This record gives sequence, structure tokens and C-alpha cells, in this order.
Amino acid sequence: MEDAMTRQIKLGAFLPGGGQHIASWRHPDQPLDGAVNLKFHIELAKAAERGLFDAYFLADGLAVAFGGGVEGGNAKVAGFEPVTLFSALAPFTEHLGYIATASTTYEEPYSVARKFASLDLISDGRAGWNVVTTATEAAAKNFNLDQQLPHAARYRRAAEHVEVVKKLWESFEDDAFIRDRASGVYFDVDKVHRTDHRGEHFKVEGPLNVPRSPQGHPVIVQAGQSEDGRGLAASTAEVIFTAHQKLHTAQEFYRDIKSRARAIGRNPSHILVMPGVSPFVGCTEEEAREKYDRLTSLIIEEDGLALINALSGGELDLAGADLDGPLPPAPPTEGMKSRQELIRRIADENNFSIRQLYQWIASARGHFTVVGSAVQIADTLQEWFENEAADGFNILPPWLPTGLTDFVELVVPELQRRGLFRTAYEGKTLRENLGLPFPQTRWVSDFNEAAE
Repeated sequence: MEDAMTRQIKLGAFLPGGGQHIASWRHPDQPLDGAVNLKFHIELAKAAERGLFDAYFLADGLAVAFGGGVEGGNAKVAGFEPVTLFSALAPFTEHLGYIATASTTYEEPYSVARKFASLDLISDGRAGWNVVTTATEAAAKNFNLDQQLPHAARYRRAAEHVEVVKKLWESFEDDAFIRDRASGVYFDVDKVHRTDHRGEHFKVEGPLNVPRSPQGHPVIVQAGQSEDGRGLAASTAEVIFTAHQKLHTAQEFYRDIKSRARAIGRNPSHILVMPGVSPFVGCTEEEAREKYDRLTSLIIEEDGLALINALSGGELDLAGADLDGPLPPAPPTEGMKSRQELIRRIADENNFSIRQLYQWIASARGHFTVVGSAVQIADTLQEWFENEAADGFNILPPWLPTGLTDFVELVVPELQRRGLFRTAYEGKTLRENLGLPFPQTRWVSDFNEAAE
């Protein structure tokens, strides 16, 4: 683990092949089929590893989102399932981690545990699970429901879901497999354990039929910012992906999460808070501004309105609204409550019109957009990192591959010059590179307690 003297910034790369910005697909540098182009994703993974990023991160949805409702806009109307994609990418890199999203609302714990444990083995211990509850009515209708579960109910299910998955990941002790030809003993039956879980939402006997990986089990990542989301993150997450526009709100979230973790007996340094940042990087601020203005000019109006509606809960009617007027109130949502509140706050604090709002959030859907030279962007990251706002950042390049390579070639060397970022990977597994501890199974803990 890093101490206070050696603490350095951790970096994730959020790289949907179709780009982040809702107009990215219209940029001449961006492949039109990037979302479903495996060779392009391989190129992105190799570029992220050249930049010494900790992990390649992907969100996921369980329904088609037409228009500007997701990263990449129409370019992401159809794409790869992330665990499947990462299983294909892992052999092309040696150190880069792979953090994929899977839903606790619409997937069963056994299936999630199995596919992520498999990715962890395939990648030699470089997998992470981004825990989401999935917040759209469209997704609910694809999974035998007429409407999505209430927000609080989804989070209660999520807490138990993560508990079961972690139990399943402990089905085999680390040294359970003997594989001795001479004796004919393949595994130690005493080191294989049933799960035997019975709770409010799940009944799972186990054991899981996938063994543990070199990092023990996948890193658990979470992205909720509501009260329920913070509670889940503080109790279960090892990495938290969060969205903030201002240093002071990022500090409040950071300190709250660390305090909650400490209160329930967790080591706060074992939870890494990584806000999302969408950087437009230039050799000068003027050049960076030109890149921002060019991409902004490519936004299709209907996509911008679709983006605002999606992030405001999906029930905001902007038909016929004055785009140069203020954002109207949005009805309460059972969807992403924290994101709805953030979009409202961005509009109000900046006195944005509807048009200005969708132009500002087009790059990163409420995450922090930074436009400037490498020095200016490094200054911002350093300020947040050194003032209890972040342990690292999830970088959201607005378009690909140029937005990523700009960061790798310009910002990474500046961070390295300041001693804020690695010059070589520390280990082979995602945990080792993130500085997170190896997770001992409860069976080892039971043994140690018995020995004492």
C-alpha cells in the first residue's frame, strides 16, 4: 500500500469505442463504427497501457438509448457487452485492468460472480466489477417488468447482491487446487465451500464453479452518489467513480465516503475515490479551446435535448421549449436521482440556457469538463488530488483515439514530471497497481482466529 509520501494519482480510462461526446462520431478522427470495431478497441487498450493507466472502464446499458441519451450519442445505439469485449482485449495487454459494468437489478449473483471470476482468470488478475442498479424504465421492460423498481428497493437488492457475489468468490480457497498427478488428488475437498445464502432477495447454495485469480477476486467499483448510493459504496466499494463540477462538492463527497467507511470499520485508504474528468487538451489553451468549439459545433439539437431528458430522469418534456431559455423543472424520478440533481445544479449555478446546458454536458454527461494546456489540466488534477477531493480520476476523452492520445502524450508526462504519476507499473494485477490489499477469504480468517 502507498503511504502519504508515495501517494500518486490513479487513472482510469473510460473508452466507449464510439467516443464520449454526443457528437464524437461526427468528428473526422473518430471511426464511424468505433462502438463495434474490435480492432479499434484493441488500439485503445494498447494506447491506455502506453499511458500507464490503471484500468480501461466501460459503462453498460440494458436497453437501446436512441439519440443523445448515452455517451457517443447515436454511435452507441448498439455496441458490445463489456465483459465479452474485455475477454477479447485482455490478451493484448499485460498490465492494464478491465472494469466492466453489470447490473444487480437484472442479473443474478451466480451469473455475475461467474463471468467476472472468469474475466479475472483470463486477464491474470486484472478484472473489476462496476456495480450498478440500472436506472431506466426501458431496461425494466426488457426484463419482464412494466416499470423499474423504486430507487431504494434497487439499492437494498444491490447490497445483498454484492454480499452474495463476494461469498461466491470465496468458494475456493487460494490453495485449493493441488493437481498432483502422482497421488491423483486434483483439489482439496476441505478447501471448497458452499455459499448457503438465504436472504430477502436471493437463495444461493454454491459453490461457484470458477476458482480464484492471482488478485483474489475482482476489484469492486461503484458509482452511486445518492444517499443510498453512498451507503452502498462505503460498505462495499474499493473504487468509486463519481461526478462533480466543483472542488468543494468533490471534497464533501470524498470526506463523507471516507468518514462512512471509517465508521463501519473499513480502512478509508482502501477506498479510492475517482471523479470523472473529460479533458480537451492542447499545446496551448487556445488550441484546446479550438478543439472544444469544433466538437461543440457538431452537436445535433435533438441529441442535445435527448441527453438532458435522459439525465433528468426521462420524463422532461422539452418539445417546443425555448432553447435559449432556462431549463424547466423536472418531475421526480426513480432513476438516477443524484445525476438529476447534478444536472439541475449545473444549469442553475451557471445560469445556463437549455442550449448552453447540453453543450456543456455533451462531453461527459455531468462529469467535469476541463479545457486547457497540459500544464493547466495537470494543475487542476493536482489541486483536487492534494486537497481531499480525489485519489485519482476516470478520464473521459471526448472523442477517440485523439482525445486519449492527447492525454497520454501531453498530460501524463506533465504529471510524471511533478512526481504525481507512475513511470512504470508497480505490479501485474489491478489490485497491485491500484495499491489495494489482497482480499483474504473468510476461511483464512476463521483459521487464524481458531489458531489464536
